[in-house]
Amino acid sequence: MDKKREEDPDVRVRGVFIFLRGMAKIYLMNGIEYTLNLPFIVRRAWPVEPAGLFIQRVVESWELEENKQSGADPLTTIFTLTSPFAEPSVIGVTDGIKGGFETQPLQLKADYAAEPVSLPPDERILWVTTTTVKDLATSLIVTLNVELNRLTIWRYVYAPPPSSSKSSRANGPHQTSHHAKRSSMSGNTSAHLRYVNAASDDLRLSPEKADPKRPGGSSGLAPTLTTTTTMEDLMGGTMVGGAISQSQWNLPIKVTLDPSGKPDLGANLNKLAQSDPVNLDDVPDPAEEVRLKPLFWAEKLHEEIIPESATADCDGITVALFDQRWVGKVPRSLLGICLRATNTLLLYEAVWEHHGTLRTYRLAPQVALAVSSIYATRNTVADLLILRPGGTLSLFTHGTFELLLGLKLPAPSEADSSAQDRRVVGFSHLLRSAVSLVLSDASVVRVSLDLSPRDALVKDLLYMLALTLPKEPFFVLHQSFLQRWSAKGYSCLEGVEFQIFEDALWEILGLKAGEQFSRGGEESLAWQKLAANESIARFREDPALRNLKLPGSSTCDDPFRRPVAQPTVHHAAVLHALHHVAEDRRLSVSTFVDVPRLAPMICRVALVVRPEWADYWKRLCPTAMPIWPPQSMTVLDNIYERIPVWPPDMTAILYGRLNNSDWKVPWSNSLNFATRFELEASYAYGRTDPLQRTTALTTLCKTLTDKYWEGKALDTRSRAVAALQFLDVTQFKLRDLERLPLGVAAPVREALRTCQLSPGGDWTVSAYHLIGRNDLAEGFTDRPAVAVNSGYRSVREFLVSGACAMQLGIKPIAVSFQHPTMGRKTALQCVDEVQRAVAGDHSKVTGVELDLDDFTKMRFGQDRRLEDVARMLCSANVHFVRAPDRAEANEADQLREQQHTVHRITERILALPLGRAIFTFGTMHTVTKESFAIPKMEFSVRVQPSNILYTPEVMKLAAEHLQWGEFHNGVAAGLRISSQAQTIESSWIKFNRPSELTPEHAGFLYALGLTGHLREMLTWHTFGYLTPKHDMTSIGVLLGLAAANVGSSNKHVTKLIAVHTPALLPTPDVDLNVPLITQSAGLMGIGLLYLGTKHRRMAEVCLNQISRRDLYQPDISNEYREAYTLSAALACGMVLLGKGTSNPADLVIQNRLRLLIHGEPRLIENGKPRRPTFDVNITSPAASVALGLMYLRTERQDVADILAIPTTLEGLNAIQPNFLTIRAMARAIIMWDKITPTKAWLMAQLPQVVVSAMDSRFRGKKVDDAYELAYYNILAGSCFAIGLKYAGSAREEAYWLLLQYWDMFSQVAFTTGVAYDHRIKRSALREGLNLITLSMGMVMTGTGEVNCLRRFRYAYGVHSPHVRYGSFTATNMAVGMLFLGGGRYTLGTSDASIACMVAAFYPRFAQTPSDNKAYLQAYRHLWALAVEPRCLVARDVDSREIVYLPIKVKVKDGNQAGTAQMIAPTLVPEIDKVLSIRVDTPRYWPFYLDIANFPRHRESLLRSQTLFVKRRTAFLTYMEDPKGSRSLFVRSGSGTGDAATLDFPQATDVKAHPATDLHDFIASSSNDPLFLAFADRLCRDDGETDEERLFHAYCHAALLDCMLQDKSQTLQSLLTAFHFRVMSPKSSYFSLRLQDLRFTADFYSKVYDRKFSGRSENNPRPPLIRETTLSGALHVLDSRLDVFRDSDLFKLFLARYARGDGIPAFPEGTPEWEASRDLSWYLERNSVPASTLLTLLKDLAQKARQECLGNPPPAGTANAEALELGIKEVAHATGTQMTTAMGSGWTVRSLDEVMTAWSSS
Repeated sequence: MDKKREEDPDVRVRGVFIFLRGMAKIYLMNGIEYTLNLPFIVRRAWPVEPAGLFIQRVVESWELEENKQSGADPLTTIFTLTSPFAEPSVIGVTDGIKGGFETQPLQLKADYAAEPVSLPPDERILWVTTTTVKDLATSLIVTLNVELNRLTIWRYVYAPPPSSSKSSRANGPHQTSHHAKRSSMSGNTSAHLRYVNAASDDLRLSPEKADPKRPGGSSGLAPTLTTTTTMEDLMGGTMVGGAISQSQWNLPIKVTLDPSGKPDLGANLNKLAQSDPVNLDDVPDPAEEVRLKPLFWAEKLHEEIIPESATADCDGITVALFDQRWVGKVPRSLLGICLRATNTLLLYEAVWEHHGTLRTYRLAPQVALAVSSIYATRNTVADLLILRPGGTLSLFTHGTFELLLGLKLPAPSEADSSAQDRRVVGFSHLLRSAVSLVLSDASVVRVSLDLSPRDALVKDLLYMLALTLPKEPFFVLHQSFLQRWSAKGYSCLEGVEFQIFEDALWEILGLKAGEQFSRGGEESLAWQKLAANESIARFREDPALRNLKLPGSSTCDDPFRRPVAQPTVHHAAVLHALHHVAEDRRLSVSTFVDVPRLAPMICRVALVVRPEWADYWKRLCPTAMPIWPPQSMTVLDNIYERIPVWPPDMTAILYGRLNNSDWKVPWSNSLNFATRFELEASYAYGRTDPLQRTTALTTLCKTLTDKYWEGKALDTRSRAVAALQFLDVTQFKLRDLERLPLGVAAPVREALRTCQLSPGGDWTVSAYHLIGRNDLAEGFTDRPAVAVNSGYRSVREFLVSGACAMQLGIKPIAVSFQHPTMGRKTALQCVDEVQRAVAGDHSKVTGVELDLDDFTKMRFGQDRRLEDVARMLCSANVHFVRAPDRAEANEADQLREQQHTVHRITERILALPLGRAIFTFGTMHTVTKESFAIPKMEFSVRVQPSNILYTPEVMKLAAEHLQWGEFHNGVAAGLRISSQAQTIESSWIKFNRPSELTPEHAGFLYALGLTGHLREMLTWHTFGYLTPKHDMTSIGVLLGLAAANVGSSNKHVTKLIAVHTPALLPTPDVDLNVPLITQSAGLMGIGLLYLGTKHRRMAEVCLNQISRRDLYQPDISNEYREAYTLSAALACGMVLLGKGTSNPADLVIQNRLRLLIHGEPRLIENGKPRRPTFDVNITSPAASVALGLMYLRTERQDVADILAIPTTLEGLNAIQPNFLTIRAMARAIIMWDKITPTKAWLMAQLPQVVVSAMDSRFRGKKVDDAYELAYYNILAGSCFAIGLKYAGSAREEAYWLLLQYWDMFSQVAFTTGVAYDHRIKRSALREGLNLITLSMGMVMTGTGEVNCLRRFRYAYGVHSPHVRYGSFTATNMAVGMLFLGGGRYTLGTSDASIACMVAAFYPRFAQTPSDNKAYLQAYRHLWALAVEPRCLVARDVDSREIVYLPIKVKVKDGNQAGTAQMIAPTLVPEIDKVLSIRVDTPRYWPFYLDIANFPRHRESLLRSQTLFVKRRTAFLTYMEDPKGSRSLFVRSGSGTGDAATLDFPQATDVKAHPATDLHDFIASSSNDPLFLAFADRLCRDDGETDEERLFHAYCHAALLDCMLQDKSQTLQSLLTAFHFRVMSPKSSYFSLRLQDLRFTADFYSKVYDRKFSGRSENNPRPPLIRETTLSGALHVLDSRLDVFRDSDLFKLFLARYARGDGIPAFPEGTPEWEASRDLSWYLERNSVPASTLLTLLKDLAQKARQECLGNPPPAGTANAEALELGIKEVAHATGTQMTTAMGSGWTVRSLDEVMTAWSSS
């Protein structure tokens, strides 16, 4: 029941604070409003981090005068507020604050909170840091001391006091979390008082302790509740106009206000003079009361004396914090303070020292009128906007580099003659990059200075160069970029920003334009402009426009760049930076488009510094350069030798790590790139890393291949789990995985697949989502949505309906594949539901609506059990009864008999709510904010066949009967509300209160208490219910509050009960004018409130009330004395529940109970028998119950013997027979472990003399009635004990045993004998039958068992004159228990549950609906406290449908453990007995709940009792396919043809495939509309061309393969593989995708089997993508490449390339141009070394031939063939090592072709 109140204590909500005079309004973003009373006027407030705000108050003149006269120190003026429920506190002053930024924890002095000193009251806050940069917590305050002309800079931190007192939690921000509605807070608000109740609960561990300082109750807690307590006392002040006049500050002196609302100083002084001296001991200590304790602490950093004129113009002082960033070694920030009066800008640098302290250093001052921080040139770091005295604007960016701004103000209107010389005079209303400029004519202009580039590529290039270049060159670059962009009007058109950046880069690098590459023909001007537009690239990739003639590439017109001077290290650093940005762009498919844009820039820089890098990018992007540059273009003096010859290829690096675990990844942090070139980077953007993707993937590949972790060897799964944890920590999402190239994503997908097949039990929810196990993610979510669908249709319903065709364009599922439970509702059902939903029409609410259609249909199949039970227990409809047709009786006799029958039916109607409350328990999960509809009871009965309608007026029902019937009806309505409902609070309860209290509403309140919702009711609302002294309302509220706080010993509730229970007061004899029936409820409330606590005081009070002296003699004032005695006994037993021992204190109670059971000894006084002090006939059964509960499960035979059953006839005649029922039950629950559901145990409970007598009786002999009555009563009590022990277990032995005795008792109980002795026996049998009926219901709770229902339905229909209200009650409750909560709940067998069931099913059944003399009928509903949600439901996580699911439950029974196979939905044993639950069926993904060892699994099961399962896509549900004959495996055959289609696609006839109805099968087996749309659109058989038919066949095979292996995540990968197969070499991304395909093929052919398949652990699994599918795609591309290899043009170009002669540019579209592009394909596919390396290898080969051939060994050889072979091997090895390549490196065939080209030259 506490679930709804468990909120996140650290939740923070943004809000708006509005300060008025003496009060503040708070409006939070979640809709909650608060009102605060403040004892001062707020001057200004500032929001602060991490939460709350700083407040500075106005110092009134009277306060200054008072301080001047008294000489006292002024009060503080600066406060902090962190929560609407916290009182404002001061800001403490300390020193030595360390840490608090990045990973350094905050450290303060050990005694920082010992004697807090607040900020001086004469300090005036000028500025506060409102937001801080992540990881750079530079939280500063700037204050001004007006008297000393002193500016002070402070650092503030949030550090609550270290002492953790319970009361201190009242001031925390978490108190706002559980209030879902608006509340007004004036002093002690409603929400505050709710905390008061909770705070007083926390003191229950020391009930006798009291605070000696606060006899009237501690501040902030509820005052002591007495009979004289008023609402004013509770509120803590005088009520005035609905608010509290005394402020919440609880000042020791009350201040008098004058008529204007201001403090009357004279009156206050006179009052002080006339009043007694203030006793300081009575003044609350702020430290003890947690008032004014600092939560924020400040440390002084710097002081500055300013001119007096600046102080006088303090409102003109502006402060700004800017340039907060990492500067290479430490983080630092710059602070600017501008003094308008002196035109001075004071600059300070706040630097974090290495030891964690913050230090400030003064910089050179500047001239300025005003300053403001603004995000202008950098979107992650603030700049400083400066207003110069002349009205000009400038920016301080990159530290203190100045950037002049030219601002064109709007022209003034012609009518404004004074605005001719307008200029800027100030700033206001700053919001990130927007600021308002205040002009000299008082007008305001709003401007936005967002000068950061919009192009993501340009942003990353700037980020990268900021980590590479020194600060001055980078500022020049950035300045040049901004100036050029400004000249373009800050255009955001595609390509403009990149072109501007490129021009700026050429300028800073000193690269001037050289000769043109292109030498094409003349083209029109329009054609050239279209070619220069970057959007042309999109048209080039469009398949529909591929065959059209398009304009040439714009790169052809870009000139070659030559350095003006000798290249510097900056050129190499820039090349290195640009290369890595481009490499990072290659690692995401979504950024592939940036690679062709960036490659030309890299090539032009590389041709100057390292030509081999240009060769590398020319291969990947053939359009990067129109030529293959010859070696003659290289200037050797410009070559920078410190960078490698061949550039680092990130895909090859990742593959190398995957292939070889021992290979060290040549990668370092991008933040250290500058150190490679001995440069000091500018860090203009801080530590913003543009290569996060590269860094993450490198770390991920390392994690995937690590052999050891902390000395432990890692297997395949361990590495996969480590990778998953890394992805989870870095917040990697599935959408990020989809953006990775196929090859890079392959190892990640395989690792996730490994985790998917064998998930762990302690992973995060996001990790389960990442591996595609949404079932586990939903199961471990804190608040899974399982109860209702909130009005939305499930996915399956959507697919069945025609809406899928309208919205997605796909056809709906065929009728043969629809789910059986998805039938449409009839029109009558729809109309009925609409009528019930009409607001205010309560007559249509019957009270038996379950709102669990999907659950009940699966739980109870397709029969009509639930409908039948709902009809039986419905009290809102007219009831029909058939009267016997007696022809011999006249009309008057028949009418009289019909009226008697109707009267009995009316009694049955009054008992129906007792069963309906059980039947509908917890079935309403959402409560609207309208008034709650309680169904009205319909007492009209229609008698058939005469069809006479008897109305209540005709029957003249007794008012008392109706009142208790309405009370039970209210309880039944309230118990429908689930304990998890979120919208019930005090205001809602008050809203539903009728104008006059009614029994119906009293029962409703009682039900809210039973479900825990009454804890939300506030104090004054409670008094509003108790003050009118309405008996039933008092009973409902007292019992409800106790039930809501069961076992908590809540002091507040105890006080409420105490004023209604004289026994708890210091003077029990006081007459409170409280009826005895209400006192009985109060005693029971004490038992519930102190359940199992063994509270001695409460136990003694209850024990004494069992034998209350004034109840000895019956009279008119104590007609409920028996109920009072039973209540006291039950309460005593509950307080001492199961806690009975042999210590002296318990022995005293035991002896007292023994006396109450057997009576006082007969003593003679003065010759006369002594008058007993109590009536043993009343106390004996009550004390027996108390003793049984006290020693529950203790196995104390000596205590059980106290309840021994007489073994003689005289002994049996000396005790009432019904007492034997109680004794048998009490004896059995004491000896709990000996209870067994066998007939032998039952017979053992009977005395031997009774067994012998009954044997004779069954043989036809006559025996004394005492034996027979004892037999029936003892059997009934023993059956009740069996029902208690096996409650909710559905134990078969107990069920059959109780069923047998029910049949035996019913054979006699329903007879109609008229003899007196027969009537006595029949009465005992009926009482026993009622108890056995309840016992059967207890054992079979929630099962809906048919045999029990048949018997109960028979008993329900019996309404003979001898069947009274008690029998109806027992039968209806038993029927309800069979379907408790619609079958979702059952009963528990904990000690508390047993005590509540004993109280609820106590074997004393009322004769009339208003009979409460022996037993208070309100106790019949205490079963609600014994309810446990133990119906395990399996729900499909995708469709949200409840499904049948075979499960294996491992249960602990004593010292043994066994496994039971069940089919969910089903009832499971108690959670303490369940060890594990395993789902191991081929139709669903397996998982294992280890409840015994994983608390998280236990909490998950307790939270929702739902197993979220994920069905495999190749199977149907058990409802749709019970035998498994319709699975995809059966329908698709072997599937060999499908695999072959993936490897070698062929345009086959899809209709010939055995799964031609794939669409309908997918629709029925999958809940993903993607599959359905894929099958509908891409697996059709209507292709018009061979290519379309080929593609459809491939998609059909791919979809079938993914569904068979349940790998839906691979579908896109298979489509990508097909795209690789058919992609055009003319595409700009062809080489990128070709390398991706090579990566993927090499991974699956050379790496997967060794490191990812699990074969090394003898647990192999197939890969997500077959290696043959990828190799087949490569084979197709190689076949197309072979055609080019055979051409003469290829041989010519290869020869030129191998010799280093280069290849010139050719007009686009010519065969030479295409051959030049295809050469890139060839070089990339075969990993051919660069041209310079080939030239070097050629020279080395020729030298080797000259030196070796013809010379004698060992220096030479005469075998030319062997020499050529050796030269080839050396060349191959050298070329492979000098080129970063994947797989086998430089292919041998290509080597032969290159050597042939060498020889041809």
